[in-house]
Amino acid sequence: MAEQHAVAPGHADSAVPEATLPEGHHKASFWTLTLGAIGVVYGDIGTSPLYAMRETVMAATEGHHGVPVDLTRELVISILSLLLWALILTVSVKYVVLLLRADNKGEGGSLTLVALTQLALGRRSLPVLMMGMAGAALFYGDAAITPAISVLSALEGLKLVAPSFESYVLPGALAILIGLFAVQSRGTGKVATFFGPLTLLWFITMAGLGLLHIADDWEVFLAFNPYYGVSFLVTHPGTAFAILGSVCLAVTGAEALYADLGHFGRKPIRMAWGTVVFPALALNYLGQGALVLSNPETIANPFFLLAPPWLLLPLVILATLATIVASQAVITGAFSLTRQAVQLGLLPRLEVRFTSETHQGQIYLPRVNWLLLAAVVTLVVLFGSSSNLASAYGIAVFGTMVVTTLLACVVMSRSWGWGPVKTGLVMIPLLLIDLTFLSSNLVKLLDGGYVPLLIAGTFFVVMFTWVKGTRILFEKTRKVDVPFVELVQMLEKSPPHRVKGTAVFLTSDPDTAPAALLHNLKHNKVLHEKNVILTVNSADIPRVEDEDRVSIEHVGDSFWRIRLSYGYMETPNIPRGLAILRKQGFKFDIMATSFFLSRRSIRPASQSGMPLWQDKLFISLAKSASDATDFFQIPTGRVVEVGTQVTV
Repeated sequence: MAEQHAVAPGHADSAVPEATLPEGHHKASFWTLTLGAIGVVYGDIGTSPLYAMRETVMAATEGHHGVPVDLTRELVISILSLLLWALILTVSVKYVVLLLRADNKGEGGSLTLVALTQLALGRRSLPVLMMGMAGAALFYGDAAITPAISVLSALEGLKLVAPSFESYVLPGALAILIGLFAVQSRGTGKVATFFGPLTLLWFITMAGLGLLHIADDWEVFLAFNPYYGVSFLVTHPGTAFAILGSVCLAVTGAEALYADLGHFGRKPIRMAWGTVVFPALALNYLGQGALVLSNPETIANPFFLLAPPWLLLPLVILATLATIVASQAVITGAFSLTRQAVQLGLLPRLEVRFTSETHQGQIYLPRVNWLLLAAVVTLVVLFGSSSNLASAYGIAVFGTMVVTTLLACVVMSRSWGWGPVKTGLVMIPLLLIDLTFLSSNLVKLLDGGYVPLLIAGTFFVVMFTWVKGTRILFEKTRKVDVPFVELVQMLEKSPPHRVKGTAVFLTSDPDTAPAALLHNLKHNKVLHEKNVILTVNSADIPRVEDEDRVSIEHVGDSFWRIRLSYGYMETPNIPRGLAILRKQGFKFDIMATSFFLSRRSIRPASQSGMPLWQDKLFISLAKSASDATDFFQIPTGRVVEVGTQVTV
């Protein structure tokens, strides 16, 4: 089993829908990128008005410990204030102003933040790695819940069109979701073309609906005064703590701002937020608040009741399309996250299919796709409504946000030169907001909050087992392996028979002789004219330039050590990487080159560093890994696999 050696282990978030734009996005115009950002970056947060206001008011009126709070003018304005200031502080200040500055050669996302944290510390840190795995695991929980709650909340508007449609909501949501996952293998390029204009129409519609009803009660503009939100938190601490678990629904999807930095750029993302997204969200929430103040009965579904009866059905259709966009973004984000986790050694190799001849970022991972579909369908069937799912949503979202904020503190203090005092003054209030939202959601643990924790826990165990298992395997094999330089010296003294051509031996440890080389010498008793010990490294930057991709070292008479480096946003292509060597004077013919790979058969050891169940999990993960030949894009006719048996 040819393994990748991860230079800087880390995790990936959330929401990196890299299938939407080509890597050469910098050539696109500013306004094209801004439109794309509206469609992809803000697809998730743009559907929050469907349920955030409703769930927050319902949480308040249900009360704390069975003590309901009356639906008063003060309550509605206080809730609006909390919703608006959650958007201002969490999204505008933390993400748009601060985190968009924390880029790694133009790339963003929580995986990038882990890499930056490692660089800031100047070493690999186990706590940082553990936080990275936790953040990645929580994202998978978010990725399962987002499509379920978004599509359900949109289709629930059908009940307002005609009560008889209620029985069609659940099967309709299942049909849409199954269809959405079924078409993933065809690629999202064509669909992505409509994301921007469709989502722009959605935001314009939301702003228009809000403007229609703001005049119902102009006092809703008092919500921009933070006094009302803070006052309610102080005077109703029990109820306030309960409703914060619903207020946080307004900022779900905020992680996408940072995650998609590499695809759209800082300025287009900021422009989209300031000119379209935030104004539309604010106007819609204000309109919902004014509507509820003028007619308290509309709290049952204030978003759809903003629309006049003749517009209701078209609005339901548009909302459904918007939620499909939000779901698509998180699905492609899961694909991207998984590929990056594989690159960094957090997961075994998985099959990656490229769905575009021109855009490398458009990928499809069959196993991830069907696992996500199974999770989404299970959630829809078990919970049955968006209100029930709302309890499960916040833990995944704010668990990821807490991880992001903590890692950002290290980067700001060390890399930006802010120091602990300035970093603390800026980030501690934002961290306290995240922790407050997270803790308020933990109260709903038994009401559905266990779902993202269960999903995240499963993925965390898988990643932790893979990282620990590969380390144990590496240490065990290294004890019995022959140092590479010693082997070269032995072969120079007693050279075996030579055959024409070049042999490339893939290994994760260039300092020891590859098992495939030793087996070739032992059984075939021959050596090629040129022998390359090849190691593929995953760098802690998004992409590696061609001039930095290859390093070569001549060792002995006929041996070379070569390192190929790939960024965590790239897919390794060994033949193409080796072709760069021709410019450095290393001549070889790909059709006269044989690639030797060690295929390890792993068995549990009587004495292991892991429990037996973890041993078995690691072995099953190793068996499920996709073929190294496909992963590294090596011509199948040039590969020789040598089997070895090891214990872990």
